[in-house]
Amino acid sequence: MNYFLFASSVMFFLWVGYKIKKSKLAEDAQQKSFWDLEAEANRTRRKSLDDLDYIKIPFDELPIHTLLEDEQVAEYLETLKVLSENPIVNLSCISNTDLKLRHGAPNITILSRYDSAYTILARTLQQWAMKLIKAGFIEEARSVLEFAIRTKTDVSGTYLALAKIYMDMGTPEKIEELIFVAESLDSSFNKGIIRRLREITDSVPS
Repeated sequence: MNYFLFASSVMFFLWVGYKIKKSKLAEDAQQKSFWDLEAEANRTRRKSLDDLDYIKIPFDELPIHTLLEDEQVAEYLETLKVLSENPIVNLSCISNTDLKLRHGAPNITILSRYDSAYTILARTLQQWAMKLIKAGFIEEARSVLEFAIRTKTDVSGTYLALAKIYMDMGTPEKIEELIFVAESLDSSFNKGIIRRLREITDSVPS
């Protein structure tokens, strides 16, 4: 028997076993930390929601009188009207645990409702803008998309559509503003958004 090969095999399996055990311990510690934090969050008392960044829909800045004969556009506007009558807050990048820690466990249901309203808002603005672009109302679509960006949406299509408008308008430098907003997002989508915006700016002749 090749004792050197045997010893090497033993050492290898010992090393693998050590790595598995170490990984398991780290995973257990991570899970314990999560559940400890979750338990603390569930004990957090109700706090004031006055400091939330509530979103108001600026109807006076949006093209609410354009393409009204289109049933889908009319539906989008009705959705925005209903949303405007209720609180809207972008909480999409904050976990439920952090929400409970910041604002109190008893508020989690109402906070989820605020965030759901924002999800509908972001989706509706994107759909509305695309409809306007398809119909040739580019300037009107720009105002819709710029409002969506101000709410810090992480819908990549919103950033890309607005970047194309800026390119077509001959103002590619404004895409840097979109990149700045995307960089501030605490979202799993921000890197993809930034990469695609960079690809657009890199294509601009120097």
